[in-house]
Amino acid sequence: MTTVWSKTMNPGDKWSGTISKGRLLRFTSLQDDANLAMMLFNANDLAERYNMPDTLKAQYTAHLTRGHVLMSDNGRALASIVEDELGWHDTISGLTTRASTDTKYGTTNYQQLRNEWLHSGYENMVVELIRSGLAVRDLGPVINLFSRVYCDEEGRMIYDAGHCKEGATVTLRTDMDVLIVLSNTPNPLNPTTSYPIASVQLEVLEAPTLDPATDYCYNFRGENRRAFENTAEYYLLAGR
Repeated sequence: MTTVWSKTMNPGDKWSGTISKGRLLRFTSLQDDANLAMMLFNANDLAERYNMPDTLKAQYTAHLTRGHVLMSDNGRALASIVEDELGWHDTISGLTTRASTDTKYGTTNYQQLRNEWLHSGYENMVVELIRSGLAVRDLGPVINLFSRVYCDEEGRMIYDAGHCKEGATVTLRTDMDVLIVLSNTPNPLNPTTSYPIASVQLEVLEAPTLDPATDYCYNFRGENRRAFENTAEYYLLAGR
Protein backbone atom coordinates (compact mmCIF):
# COMPACT_ATOMS: atom_id res chain seq x y z
CA MET A 1 0.00 0.00 0.00
CA THR A 2 1.23 3.48 -0.90
CA THR A 3 1.74 5.96 1.94
CA VAL A 4 0.17 9.28 0.98
CA TRP A 5 1.22 11.29 4.04
CA SER A 6 2.47 10.79 7.59
CA LYS A 7 2.79 12.78 10.79
CA THR A 8 4.16 12.14 14.27
CA MET A 9 2.08 13.53 17.12
CA ASN A 10 4.18 14.15 20.21
CA PRO A 11 2.73 14.29 23.75
CA GLY A 12 0.35 17.23 24.04
CA ASP A 13 0.05 17.73 20.28
CA LYS A 14 -3.21 18.44 18.49
CA TRP A 15 -4.13 18.22 14.80
CA SER A 16 -7.12 18.30 12.50
CA GLY A 17 -7.56 17.81 8.78
CA THR A 18 -9.85 16.62 6.02
CA ILE A 19 -9.20 13.14 4.67
CA SER A 20 -11.03 11.86 1.63
CA LYS A 21 -13.16 8.76 1.40
CA GLY A 22 -11.32 5.51 0.69
CA ARG A 23 -8.12 6.06 2.65
CA LEU A 24 -6.52 4.05 5.43
CA LEU A 25 -5.48 5.81 8.63
CA ARG A 26 -2.85 3.77 10.43
CA PHE A 27 -2.05 4.86 13.99
CA THR A 28 1.07 3.47 15.69
CA SER A 29 2.03 3.93 19.33
CA LEU A 30 5.72 4.86 19.47
CA GLN A 31 5.97 4.21 23.23
CA ASP A 32 3.97 2.32 25.85
CA ASP A 33 0.72 3.72 27.24
CA ALA A 34 -0.43 5.91 24.35
CA ASN A 35 -3.80 7.65 24.24
CA LEU A 36 -5.03 9.56 21.20
CA ALA A 37 -8.45 11.23 21.46
CA MET A 38 -10.36 11.43 18.18
CA MET A 39 -13.50 13.11 16.82
CA LEU A 40 -14.94 12.62 13.32
CA PHE A 41 -17.23 14.81 11.19
CA ASN A 42 -18.64 14.58 7.68
CA ALA A 43 -16.22 16.94 5.91
CA ASN A 44 -18.96 18.13 3.52
CA ASP A 45 -21.57 18.76 6.22
CA LEU A 46 -20.07 19.44 9.64
CA ALA A 47 -23.48 19.14 11.29
CA GLU A 48 -23.07 15.37 10.80
CA ARG A 49 -20.61 13.77 13.17
CA TYR A 50 -19.66 10.61 15.08
CA ASN A 51 -22.54 9.44 17.25
CA MET A 52 -21.26 7.46 20.21
CA PRO A 53 -24.61 6.11 21.52
CA ASP A 54 -25.77 4.86 18.11
CA THR A 55 -22.38 3.36 17.30
CA LEU A 56 -22.28 1.37 20.53
CA LYS A 57 -25.89 0.24 20.78
CA ALA A 58 -26.06 -0.79 17.11
CA GLN A 59 -23.02 -3.02 17.54
CA TYR A 60 -23.81 -4.29 21.06
CA THR A 61 -20.57 -3.05 22.57
CA ALA A 62 -19.06 -0.44 24.91
CA HIS A 63 -15.63 -0.43 23.27
CA LEU A 64 -14.32 -0.52 19.71
CA THR A 65 -12.11 -2.92 17.76
CA ARG A 66 -11.77 -4.56 14.34
CA GLY A 67 -15.10 -4.89 12.53
CA HIS A 68 -16.74 -1.95 14.23
CA VAL A 69 -18.06 0.98 12.23
CA LEU A 70 -17.98 4.57 13.52
CA MET A 71 -21.53 5.67 12.74
CA SER A 72 -22.78 9.20 12.27
CA ASP A 73 -25.91 10.75 13.73
CA ASN A 74 -27.49 10.26 10.30
CA GLY A 75 -26.93 6.51 10.40
CA ARG A 76 -24.03 6.49 7.95
CA ALA A 77 -20.58 4.90 8.14
CA LEU A 78 -17.95 7.60 8.70
CA ALA A 79 -15.08 5.15 9.14
CA SER A 80 -14.41 1.50 9.96
CA ILE A 81 -11.76 -0.24 12.05
CA VAL A 82 -10.20 -2.66 9.57
CA GLU A 83 -7.13 -3.78 11.57
CA ASP A 84 -6.44 -3.72 15.30
CA GLU A 85 -3.64 -5.24 17.36
CA LEU A 86 -5.09 -4.18 20.72
CA GLY A 87 -8.70 -5.39 20.62
CA TRP A 88 -10.08 -2.54 22.72
CA HIS A 89 -10.34 1.23 22.33
CA ASP A 90 -12.06 3.40 24.92
CA THR A 91 -15.32 5.18 24.10
CA ILE A 92 -16.51 6.37 27.52
CA SER A 93 -13.75 8.24 29.39
CA GLY A 94 -13.81 11.53 27.51
CA LEU A 95 -11.10 14.19 27.75
CA THR A 96 -8.80 15.73 30.33
CA THR A 97 -9.58 19.33 31.32
CA ARG A 98 -7.36 22.20 32.44
CA ALA A 99 -8.38 21.61 36.06
CA SER A 100 -7.76 17.86 36.00
CA THR A 101 -4.41 18.29 34.22
CA ASP A 102 -3.21 20.86 36.76
CA THR A 103 -4.39 18.75 39.68
CA LYS A 104 -2.75 15.53 38.52
CA TYR A 105 0.44 16.74 36.83
CA GLY A 106 1.08 20.16 38.37
CA THR A 107 0.08 23.65 37.28
CA THR A 108 1.72 24.86 34.06
CA ASN A 109 0.98 27.67 31.64
CA TYR A 110 2.11 28.85 28.24
CA GLN A 111 3.37 32.21 29.52
CA GLN A 112 6.06 30.51 31.63
CA LEU A 113 6.87 27.32 29.68
CA ARG A 114 5.84 28.15 26.10
CA ASN A 115 5.44 24.90 24.14
CA GLU A 116 6.54 22.77 27.10
CA TRP A 117 3.36 23.46 29.05
CA LEU A 118 1.03 20.51 29.62
CA HIS A 119 -1.96 20.50 27.28
CA SER A 120 -5.41 19.21 28.15
CA GLY A 121 -7.62 17.28 25.77
CA TYR A 122 -10.53 19.69 26.13
CA GLU A 123 -8.44 22.73 25.21
CA ASN A 124 -6.78 20.96 22.28
CA MET A 125 -10.08 19.83 20.82
CA VAL A 126 -11.68 23.26 21.16
CA VAL A 127 -8.77 24.95 19.37
CA GLU A 128 -8.98 22.52 16.44
CA LEU A 129 -12.77 22.78 16.23
CA ILE A 130 -12.58 26.56 16.00
CA ARG A 131 -9.96 26.29 13.25
CA SER A 132 -12.54 24.36 11.21
CA GLY A 133 -15.34 26.86 11.74
CA LEU A 134 -16.92 24.93 14.61
CA ALA A 135 -17.28 25.94 18.26
CA VAL A 136 -17.21 24.67 21.83
CA ARG A 137 -20.82 23.52 21.46
CA ASP A 138 -19.65 21.05 18.79
CA LEU A 139 -17.45 19.19 21.25
CA GLY A 140 -18.89 15.72 21.71
CA PRO A 141 -17.85 12.22 22.75
CA VAL A 142 -14.37 11.13 21.68
CA ILE A 143 -12.76 7.79 20.95
CA ASN A 144 -9.59 7.26 22.98
CA LEU A 145 -7.46 5.12 20.69
CA PHE A 146 -5.02 2.73 22.41
CA SER A 147 -6.76 2.89 25.82
CA ARG A 148 -8.74 0.16 27.59
CA VAL A 149 -11.25 1.23 30.22
CA TYR A 150 -13.70 -1.26 31.66
CA CYS A 151 -16.19 -1.44 34.52
CA ASP A 152 -15.71 -3.85 37.40
CA GLU A 153 -18.50 -5.67 39.23
CA GLU A 154 -19.05 -2.64 41.47
CA GLY A 155 -19.54 -0.36 38.46
CA ARG A 156 -16.20 1.41 38.86
CA MET A 157 -14.38 2.45 35.69
CA ILE A 158 -10.90 0.89 35.59
CA TYR A 159 -8.00 2.02 33.38
CA ASP A 160 -5.80 -0.84 32.13
CA ALA A 161 -2.29 0.58 32.52
CA GLY A 162 -0.62 -2.32 30.68
CA HIS A 163 -2.90 -2.37 27.65
CA CYS A 164 -0.90 -0.42 25.05
CA LYS A 165 2.67 -1.40 24.22
CA GLU A 166 5.19 0.31 21.97
CA GLY A 167 4.55 -0.51 18.31
CA ALA A 168 0.84 -1.32 18.68
CA THR A 169 -1.24 -0.28 15.68
CA VAL A 170 -4.88 0.33 14.78
CA THR A 171 -6.06 1.09 11.24
CA LEU A 172 -9.24 2.89 10.20
CA ARG A 173 -10.72 3.16 6.72
CA THR A 174 -12.49 6.39 5.82
CA ASP A 175 -15.92 5.48 4.41
CA MET A 176 -16.84 9.15 3.90
CA ASP A 177 -14.88 12.34 3.41
CA VAL A 178 -14.12 13.16 7.04
CA LEU A 179 -12.79 15.95 9.16
CA ILE A 180 -10.69 14.24 11.82
CA VAL A 181 -9.75 16.04 15.04
CA LEU A 182 -6.99 14.57 17.23
CA SER A 183 -5.45 15.28 20.63
CA ASN A 184 -2.46 13.36 22.01
CA THR A 185 -3.31 13.93 25.66
CA PRO A 186 -3.68 11.50 28.59
CA ASN A 187 -6.73 9.38 29.19
CA PRO A 188 -8.59 11.03 32.11
CA LEU A 189 -8.51 7.76 34.07
CA ASN A 190 -4.78 7.10 33.64
CA PRO A 191 -3.59 6.96 37.29
CA THR A 192 0.01 8.00 36.63
CA THR A 193 1.06 11.33 38.13
CA SER A 194 3.69 11.92 35.43
CA TYR A 195 2.43 13.33 32.13
CA PRO A 196 2.55 10.40 29.64
CA ILE A 197 5.35 10.54 27.05
CA ALA A 198 3.95 8.37 24.25
CA SER A 199 4.06 9.76 20.71
CA VAL A 200 1.75 8.44 17.99
CA GLN A 201 2.48 8.17 14.28
CA LEU A 202 -0.36 8.75 11.83
CA GLU A 203 -0.01 7.43 8.29
CA VAL A 204 -2.53 7.98 5.50
CA LEU A 205 -2.48 5.23 2.88
CA GLU A 206 -4.48 4.26 -0.18
CA ALA A 207 -7.21 1.72 0.66
CA PRO A 208 -8.37 -1.21 -1.46
CA THR A 209 -11.82 -0.80 -3.00
CA LEU A 210 -14.54 -1.89 -0.60
CA ASP A 211 -16.18 -5.15 -1.67
CA PRO A 212 -19.52 -5.58 0.17
CA ALA A 213 -19.48 -9.31 -0.43
CA THR A 214 -16.25 -9.89 1.47
CA ASP A 215 -15.64 -6.82 3.64
CA TYR A 216 -15.37 -7.78 7.31
CA CYS A 217 -16.72 -4.49 8.68
CA TYR A 218 -19.59 -4.38 6.19
CA ASN A 219 -20.77 -7.83 7.23
CA PHE A 220 -19.94 -7.64 10.93
CA ARG A 221 -23.57 -6.89 11.82
CA GLY A 222 -26.78 -6.16 9.98
CA GLU A 223 -26.71 -2.64 11.43
CA ASN A 224 -23.29 -2.09 9.86
CA ARG A 225 -24.59 -3.14 6.46
CA ARG A 226 -27.42 -0.63 6.71
CA ALA A 227 -24.96 2.13 7.64
CA PHE A 228 -22.90 1.36 4.53
CA GLU A 229 -26.04 1.29 2.39
CA ASN A 230 -27.02 4.71 3.76
CA THR A 231 -23.54 6.02 2.92
CA ALA A 232 -23.67 4.61 -0.61
CA GLU A 233 -27.07 6.26 -1.16
CA TYR A 234 -25.71 9.60 0.12
CA TYR A 235 -22.86 9.61 -2.40
CA LEU A 236 -25.03 8.26 -5.22
CA LEU A 237 -27.51 11.11 -4.83
CA ALA A 238 -24.62 13.61 -4.58
CA GLY A 239 -23.27 12.32 -7.89
CA ARG A 240 -20.02 11.06 -6.40
